Amino acid sequence: MGGAPRRPAAAAAVPSSLLLLAVVFVGRAAAVGDCPTALHRHAAFFDRDGDGIVTLSETYGAFRALGFGFGVSTISAAFINSALGSACRPENATSSNMDIYIDNIQKGKHGSDTGSYDTEGRFVPEKFEEIFAKHAKTVPDALTSDEVDQLVQANRQPGDYTGWAGAEAEWRILYSLGKDKDGLLHKDVVRSVYDGSLFHRLAPNWSSPEVEKQLSREEGSMPSAFSRVTCRYKQKSD
Repeated sequence: MGGAPRRPAAAAAVPSSLLLLAVVFVGRAAAVGDCPTALHRHAAFFDRDGDGIVTLSETYGAFRALGFGFGVSTISAAFINSALGSACRPENATSSNMDIYIDNIQKGKHGSDTGSYDTEGRFVPEKFEEIFAKHAKTVPDALTSDEVDQLVQANRQPGDYTGWAGAEAEWRILYSLGKDKDGLLHKDVVRSVYDGSLFHRLAPNWSSPEVEKQLSREEGSMPSAFSRVTCRYKQKSD
C-alpha cells in the first residue's frame, strides 16, 4: 500500500487513508458524475459552481483550497487559464478569454506528456503503467523526486517548449501534493489525480462558500485581476 500524500507545508495534514481514491468524489458528486472522461473529471474539480466553465478566480481558489500560498496560486491560475482558455474556447463564446470550457478540455492537452490521456481525454491504463515500469527504480510503484524529473525529461518532444513547461509544472505540483513523509509519490495516489479524486479528498470543502469567506479574511481582498468573473451558464443543445 502506498504512503499517505501530504498537503503543502502551510496546509493541514491529510488523513492517512488517502489511498486509491478513484471513483471517490467528495463534494459536487453530481456535477463530477456527469463528466464523460477522466480528463473531464480531473478538470471538473476546479469548476466550483458547476456551470461547465472554470474562471480565473475559480482556479485561484482551488489552489488556495488545496493548501498552496497566495503567490503560487496566483501564478498557477494565470498560467493555466491563459494557456487553456484560448485552446478550449468555443467559437461562439462570449465570456472572458481566460475562461476554460470543460466540454472542450481535451483540446488543451499538451505534448511531451505520458500519454495517459488519449486525444479525447480518456484514461489509458497501459500508458499509465509504463510510468512506473520505466521510472520507479528505487521503490516499486512509487516515484522519488529525481525519478519524477527523469520521467518529465524522458517525455520531452524536441522543440515542444510549451509541453515541457506544462509537464514540468503538473508533475511538480502533483509531487508536492501527493508525496508521503518519505518523499515518495505512490502509484495509487497518481492514479487518483488523473480523475481528480485526489483534489476532492485534499479539499473536501472547496464546494462550500465558507472556503471563499476564509480566503477573503486571510487575503483582505484579491487583486483586481482576480476579482470574480460573472459566471455565464453554457447553453447545451438537447
